[in-house]
Amino acid sequence: MRFARVALVVLDSVGIGAMPDADAYGDAGRDTLGHICERRGLRVPNLVRLGLRNIRRLAGLTPAECPEGAYGKAALLSPGKDTTAGHWEMAGIILERPFPTYPHGFPPELMARFERAIDRQTLGNYPAYGTEIIKQLGEQHIQTGWPIVYTSADSVFQIAAHEDVIAVDDLYRMCRIARELLDGEHRVGRVIARPFTGQPGAFQRTERRHDYAAEPPRPMLLDVLKEAGLEVVGIGKIPDIFLNRGITRALPGRNNREALESTVAALHDSPAGLIFANLIDFDMLYGHRLDIEGYGRALEEVDSFLPTLLGELQTHDLLILTADHGCDPLGPSTDHSREYVPVLATGAAVRKAANLGTRATLADIGQTIAENFEVRIARGESFLDTLGR
Repeated sequence: MRFARVALVVLDSVGIGAMPDADAYGDAGRDTLGHICERRGLRVPNLVRLGLRNIRRLAGLTPAECPEGAYGKAALLSPGKDTTAGHWEMAGIILERPFPTYPHGFPPELMARFERAIDRQTLGNYPAYGTEIIKQLGEQHIQTGWPIVYTSADSVFQIAAHEDVIAVDDLYRMCRIARELLDGEHRVGRVIARPFTGQPGAFQRTERRHDYAAEPPRPMLLDVLKEAGLEVVGIGKIPDIFLNRGITRALPGRNNREALESTVAALHDSPAGLIFANLIDFDMLYGHRLDIEGYGRALEEVDSFLPTLLGELQTHDLLILTADHGCDPLGPSTDHSREYVPVLATGAAVRKAANLGTRATLADIGQTIAENFEVRIARGESFLDTLGR
C-alpha cells in the first residue's frame, strides 16, 4: 500500500476549459477558470505551487518552475455534465446515456401521480434558477401551501418550500416520494429538497438542502473500499450522491469552509482509507448565478486554507484536488458546462512535477485510489505509478 490515506476533494464545477465535444452541449468556448482569470484576475499561489498553471495557460498566473506535486486534467467520458455523472465517474461508473432533462417541465401524467401521492397540488413545473423561482412563486406558495416544483438544464427534480409552511421533514418526505416515482425513463440524477425562509421580497434558501440521488450501479469504488475493511468518510453532499453506499462515516459540509474543516477533522482521526469531500459553494452560489467576482473570491478563500489542509497530511497521505464539471460564470448559460477538470495530487511521497497529461476519464482517479488500496474497479486507468517517487 503506497498511501495509507487518500483525501479526494472535489472543487464543485471548477472546470478548466471546454472539452472537444462541448459544442454538442451548447458549451463551445466555455471556460470556468480561464474566464475568471481573464475577467477578474485570480490570486491562488498555493494552487499554482501545486501545478494548476502548469496544466494550461491562465491569464495573470505564472507556472511553477517545479510543481510540488502531480498535475493534469481529466475529461468526463460519460454523456452529460452534471454532478451525479461526474462523481459517479470518479467511482468507476461510466453512464451509457445521460440522465433525462426536462426543458419544458415534467410530463402532466408524472406530476399528477406526484400530486396524488403527496395529497396536494404543486406550483411551477418549469426550468428556473432556485432564487428566482421562489421570488416568482414564494408568496403564492405561502398562500396555498402548495410546494414549488422546478427543474433546470440539469437532470433534477427540485422541490422548494418555506420552512414555516411545509416543515423540513415533510419536504424531505415529499422528495422521497418523488425519488420513488422518478424511475425508468424518468430516472433523474437527483431529487433535491430546497427549503427557504423569509418574507416576500426577502426570501432566502437555507442550508438544509438535501439531495436524493439515483441508486448507483454496483460495484463502484466506495463499495469495494468498504468491503475491503477500509474507512470511507463522506463529506458534504458525497453521502447523498452515493445514497450512503460504501460510506462508513459522514461529516458535514454545507459550505466550502465547513467541508474543508471536516476534511481536516477526518485527517486528525481517520485510519487507512478514503476521505471524500465536495466543496459546494462554487457551483451553488456563484457559477449558476453568473457571479465571476464571488466565484473568484471563493477560489482565493479555498487557496488560503490549503496550507492548513496540507499541514495535516501525514507522511503517507495523498491529497487529490479535482472537479466534476464546469459552470462558467461568464455565461451566457447559467447551466453547468462540458469542461475538462483539473487534477492536482500532492503529498510527501508524491513525485514533484509529475505530468499526468490529459486523462480520458475521471474514472482514472478512482482506479488510482483503488490500486493504492489493492482493489480494482471496472473502469479507469490508474496513474499511481506516476505519483510514486
